[in-house]
Amino acid sequence: MSGAERIIERLSRNKLQVATAESCTGGLLAGALTAVPGASDVFGCGVVSYSNEMKIKLLKVKEDTLSVHGAVSRETAEEMAQGVRHLAGADFGLATTGIAGPGGGSAAKPVGLVYIALSDARGVIIEKNIFSGDRNEIRKQTVAAVLDMLEQRLNELNL
Repeated sequence: MSGAERIIERLSRNKLQVATAESCTGGLLAGALTAVPGASDVFGCGVVSYSNEMKIKLLKVKEDTLSVHGAVSRETAEEMAQGVRHLAGADFGLATTGIAGPGGGSAAKPVGLVYIALSDARGVIIEKNIFSGDRNEIRKQTVAAVLDMLEQRLNELNL
């Protein structure tokens, strides 16, 4: 059983909802979850917010957050996760924002830098990652990391 399958089963058993806010993964996270039969019982919303404008409009990321910290930052990941959770009325909001490459990186924010976040009623968990490989590999590693983060949270909550 894959991580996504385990998560869908656990969320369904506990009647919990999850929503996703994705930038660098471009829908791969939502795709991994919705590829599992029964996902419609627990997954209500996925937002791909590639532009800052959509992060602001749809996810309520603050303009100040983006201008001060940038789209690829802990702060933006946190606001994306909270924003999608509230938008969907979900129990868990998951977010990804990063630089999948091959271009777009800098010394301060290299290709492979990805922030992932999970928002729930207990707060927000944010994780900084530096993944390696090509664009597709970085995106796949990001999805795996987010699914692992949610699975760990479900373990902590004994769900």
